[in-house]
Amino acid sequence: MAISEQELNALKETAKTIRKDIVNVTEWAGGAHIGGALSMVEILVILYFKYMNVDPKNPDKPDRDRFILSKGHGGVGFAPVLARKGYFDFDELKSFNRFMSPFGMHLDGSKVKGVDASTGSLGHGLPMAVGLALGARLKKESWKTYCLMGDGECNEGSVWEAAMAAGHFNVTNMITFVDRNQLMIDGKTETVMGLEPFTDKWRAFGFIVKSVDGHSFEELAAAIDFAHNQNDKPVVIIANTKKGRGVDYMEDDVKWHYGSINSALSEQARNSIDKNG
Repeated sequence: MAISEQELNALKETAKTIRKDIVNVTEWAGGAHIGGALSMVEILVILYFKYMNVDPKNPDKPDRDRFILSKGHGGVGFAPVLARKGYFDFDELKSFNRFMSPFGMHLDGSKVKGVDASTGSLGHGLPMAVGLALGARLKKESWKTYCLMGDGECNEGSVWEAAMAAGHFNVTNMITFVDRNQLMIDGKTETVMGLEPFTDKWRAFGFIVKSVDGHSFEELAAAIDFAHNQNDKPVVIIANTKKGRGVDYMEDDVKWHYGSINSALSEQARNSIDKNG
């Protein structure tokens, strides 16, 4: 499904809006997992504004595609996407992570429209996605499941148990993404618990691996199109990204895994996003 120049420009503008939203919500909340939220923006935008079969007016429609944000602490990035898609009014996010707000740091599927699963315990998203995909196959449904993980959570054994199951049962109605920003809460992934050779590991578990620039809509689209047409093996898209993408003072800096910003830093961040995208 090729991207026209007009569509590409629209996606880029949406990504810029979402990044500013993430900054604003982080300021309102008093702090959030902002770095990893900024790194996954293009993945969420291309799924929700180009590929996924969803209807914000009917969020529980049976034939909708399912999305699992396995890196559930990235809810500050996911919630603005759902708001801009039309699931709820964006101004509701002014209460994000406040007392009695439906929007916790990890989004609750029983409280937030458009959230298919409550996540936050890292390593649980891919197992849930495999189960959803197998359920769709059993029921002969055509909808697809998309799962977005962080690279840090790939230290969890449950990720590889799920990968082994996906490879064994040839779960091709699921597309797996890894936000490979190479940073986690305690430092660089390769220092804390090395993942490399990362692509070889996925291949060993029976996946076809597509390694792409996770900030390129064109490369993401090509990989998703490939996965949609693949019936032989499950596909994982390793999206090489930069933590804190778009905000110059946050990019590739582990201290912004979680952070708080005041009005001055918020303004600086929005100006950087305007300049850098």
